[in-house]
Amino acid sequence: MNLESLSAATRVAQLKKVAEDYFESLRNAKFETIPCAETASIRTPFDPGGVLVPTSGKDVYEKWWLPLGPALKDITVNILGHYIQEDLSGIISEAEISLRAPAVTLRVADRFTVNEESRIIEQENHFDPRAVTG
Repeated sequence: MNLESLSAATRVAQLKKVAEDYFESLRNAKFETIPCAETASIRTPFDPGGVLVPTSGKDVYEKWWLPLGPALKDITVNILGHYIQEDLSGIISEAEISLRAPAVTLRVADRFTVNEESRIIEQENHFDPRAVTG
């Protein structure tokens, strides 16, 4: 598939589906269903180097998400909106993620760069970590 061959409406729908599938994977704690490429990278405030040093590689989600599994058990996710990058290469999704332990609600703005195969190739999580480290 070639991005130039897609209509803008089709690409926007594709980007929204990737973001919504990502949040559904978190909601269900099924990290293996996160639509990421094998070479994906993720930047997050909780990485050892913070957002300046991404975690990347084939098993990025196993390295990053699996250890967080217990904290993400029984979360609720409320997607507030999607913001599409002008060149249609990515999407930022704003959401509220409510955790049970600790009992907090994180307001997140997660950015996803998505390839032609509807796979996340870069992700950057934006939220205030003080709510859970506090």
